[in-house]
Amino acid sequence: MSKPIVAIVGRPNVGKSTLFNKIAGKRISIVEDTPGVTRDRIYAEAEWTGHNFTMIDTGGIEPESSDIIVSQMRRQAQIAIETADVIVFIVDGKQGLTDADNEVALMLRKSKKPIVLVVNKIDRLSEEQNAYEFYNLGLGDPITISASQALGLGDMLDVVVEHFKDIDVDDEYEDYVKIAMVGRPNVGKSSLINKLLGEERVIVSDVPGTTRDAIDSFLETDDGKFILIDTAGLRRKSKVKEEIERYSVIRTLAAIERADVCILVVDATEQLSDQDEKIIGYAHELNKAIMVIVNKWDLIEKDDKTMNNYKQNLQYNLDFMRYAPYLFISAKSGQRVGKVLSLAKKCYDNYDKRIGTGVLNDVISKAVLMKEPPVVGIKRLKIYYVTQVGTKPPTFVFFVNDTNALHFSYERYLENQLRDSFDFEGTGIKLVFRERKE
Repeated sequence: MSKPIVAIVGRPNVGKSTLFNKIAGKRISIVEDTPGVTRDRIYAEAEWTGHNFTMIDTGGIEPESSDIIVSQMRRQAQIAIETADVIVFIVDGKQGLTDADNEVALMLRKSKKPIVLVVNKIDRLSEEQNAYEFYNLGLGDPITISASQALGLGDMLDVVVEHFKDIDVDDEYEDYVKIAMVGRPNVGKSSLINKLLGEERVIVSDVPGTTRDAIDSFLETDDGKFILIDTAGLRRKSKVKEEIERYSVIRTLAAIERADVCILVVDATEQLSDQDEKIIGYAHELNKAIMVIVNKWDLIEKDDKTMNNYKQNLQYNLDFMRYAPYLFISAKSGQRVGKVLSLAKKCYDNYDKRIGTGVLNDVISKAVLMKEPPVVGIKRLKIYYVTQVGTKPPTFVFFVNDTNALHFSYERYLENQLRDSFDFEGTGIKLVFRERKE
């Protein structure tokens, strides 16, 4: 099950990014006094009282008029409504209630999603009364905070995580493999899905960016039951003119969160972009199952070395996910499209794989005998015991003498030993190290 998604919505300069950074525990977004400067990373993994969730900062815009602020806020709110499980609506306690706040509150009320109304910039007790007028929004009791001084954040997060227990889980689709197709516009994601479905389900056009939303399609084959999630394409940063691109990123991140298998679709006639690397890098950080599809392979002039050379070039750029398999197809002609779901199912099976404790410890004991851990400082790592504690992704806990004695190169060595001994092609795996007395 994917983690709940919490979206922060509000006018420019009300403190969304400041709040986002405080909860994330690090400075992720750019924060200045100029409205609309949020340009950086828009998601963060967060935790409160044992509840893990993904937080998205919907950002602001450089306003030219009050009309633009209202229209952009409507768009922010719409994206939050579509992608988030809980919405944090942040307003400015110093500036007071505005028409834009009223507009967005109306949309949020209609959504039936859990809304947490937060009045920011209440820096001292005497300003608490500033919150009263926000009762007029009809969103329940406002919670007063000062994001810059980290006041009241605990009370706010208590209310946020309280809503998690009311979130509907897609239990009825638990036996479906969820596949997210990600990549730049016009690489053929929608065409591939249509070919797999055998019908024109998704809008396909030569105009980049015609797929604005993440769209679900259900499919049953001999390989299993699948949900195919098409996502909006992500343009290169230099081409991002519209604020809508930011929201397509949010949708894509939300789709990756939901997915079991993430398929990066690239165009054989174009170079891999930074955006491709960043978006599939997010899936890698979450240890999702991952595969790479090279589409439009029919348009490439080839000899017997072309495919191998192309693959090696891609692997060089995507070196952080060497475990991902590659498939060269043509969605237009149907070449190798029949292999897509069987390969995705194999990646999923490895993502859901469990290894017995006995055989697991045998493999790690042999690995340590072949290559002893290096001395870090004055200590050498000792591994007492290994056990698998979860799947999706396969998660292994190593009980050791001192986690400070673990060198990153040895952690990579242990991961490689697990991959060499058990077939984990197409999936991330997670290694956790805990101290335990001998």
